[in-house]
Amino acid sequence: MEPHKDTQQSILEVSKLCKSFAGLKAVNDVSFTVRSGEILGLIGPNGSGKTTLVNVITGLLPATSGTVTVDGYVTSGKKPHRVARAGIARTFQTIRLFKELTVLENVEVAAVSMGASRRAAAATAKRLLDEMGLSEWAEVLGSEIPFGHQRKLEIARALATEPKFLFLDEPAAGLNEEESDLLNELLREIPSRYGVGLVVIEHDMRLMMALCPRLHVLNYGQTITEGTPAEVRANPEVVSAYLGSSA
Repeated sequence: MEPHKDTQQSILEVSKLCKSFAGLKAVNDVSFTVRSGEILGLIGPNGSGKTTLVNVITGLLPATSGTVTVDGYVTSGKKPHRVARAGIARTFQTIRLFKELTVLENVEVAAVSMGASRRAAAATAKRLLDEMGLSEWAEVLGSEIPFGHQRKLEIARALATEPKFLFLDEPAAGLNEEESDLLNELLREIPSRYGVGLVVIEHDMRLMMALCPRLHVLNYGQTITEGTPAEVRANPEVVSAYLGSSA
């Protein structure tokens, strides 16, 4: 039976997760825990396995071994729509809006997909657009709004599924420094406002060091370390693999 969504703190547990492709271990024995209300940053060089890890957690790829659970309910091995109903939502590196639909309709569709009535979905969509600062764009096609707003629209659409945990895959990609700072402010509020655990995958280290109280570092599919930004910045292995001597 799938877990009932309530106001109690939820726990996402990733335990010894592995994913191999033709014998190559893209994700190798990765474990971490996230609770609702927390922000975890997932960082590492290109090819370190971050997106593959998220694809396995969200059901787009089957795990080779290991488990993912939400409040004790095993989601690993389930189809993406079952994973979503268990409370895991995500955005993608490449924006995947319904470009022929309006901004409002993009969010409504997500709510309806989770079983909401059209009236309830419309109310949810209007509320989320207001909270994301997108209300004035509601009747504009998703493909015609500014790029930074498209990023926020993806987040609004993911939140419309009422997740317990939200994975954002490079939400700052393509944004300038000012837009990145505004995104930081928006993301910082999400865990407390919506009661979700937030996992952010991002190369913008200025954003990540400011946003995330805890960072999990991958390289070659394996965990190097997990800790505070200061601890990660001071870790010689992380500096060598990713941050560089100037970090």
